[in-house]
Amino acid sequence: MGTDLFNLEGKVALVTGASRGIGEEIARLLAEQGAHVIVSSRKIDGCQVVADAIKADGGSAEAFACHVGELAQIEAVFSHIRKVHGKLDILVNNAAANPFFGNILDTPVDAFDKTVDVNLRGYFYMSVEGGKLMRENGGGAIVNTASVNGLTPGEGQGVYSISKAAVISMTKAFAKECAQFNVRVNALLPGLTKTKFAGALFANEDIYKQALSQIPMRRHAEPKEMAGTVLYLVSDAASFVTGECVVVDGGFTI
Repeated sequence: MGTDLFNLEGKVALVTGASRGIGEEIARLLAEQGAHVIVSSRKIDGCQVVADAIKADGGSAEAFACHVGELAQIEAVFSHIRKVHGKLDILVNNAAANPFFGNILDTPVDAFDKTVDVNLRGYFYMSVEGGKLMRENGGGAIVNTASVNGLTPGEGQGVYSISKAAVISMTKAFAKECAQFNVRVNALLPGLTKTKFAGALFANEDIYKQALSQIPMRRHAEPKEMAGTVLYLVSDAASFVTGECVVVDGGFTI
């Protein structure tokens, strides 16, 4: 006998940073489980490719460009959702910025600003707008993509690590204050994952080998291996789970 715990039929989901990598895999999996997925990222072309692929596989999806570092664009996507769908059941804050790789003392101001604008301010206001819409409609689930770097700062990734530590705290703050509205808020903390976003880590063989040596499973993850945790967190299987930060890192943080 099967289970309906992961069935997302009738749900509307917004996934940011969904044109590739972890976000794309999350969007695809949520659609496979029956959700209508709004595939969002900065550039519409990449979003449309993913949305079209989901529809070709029999799922329901649409593309909507949104740079989460721009408040006007956040307002635009939620205005669209209100007008077209009237509700939002699932929000996955996955878009992120990591424009600088190097010693923290050499961090350019513009790199600091971009990282904070996207990873912190963007997640915050996406969660505010998503949470308001969920409150109006009886509840929902928000998942923030943080990082194991939010627990243990990554070498050469100072500001990024700081921003992800803030996302962990923000997840718990939203979870505590939104539980009364039946809005659950949790976070995914990926370890080393093979994405274009993490390209700097894979491009340097010494850094890559050093990273692998600290992972008990002795390998990196593929983006698809992150999606299942998000499906769990937004589904009825996690109906009493909120404020949790789920680490998926092959044992790195043991």
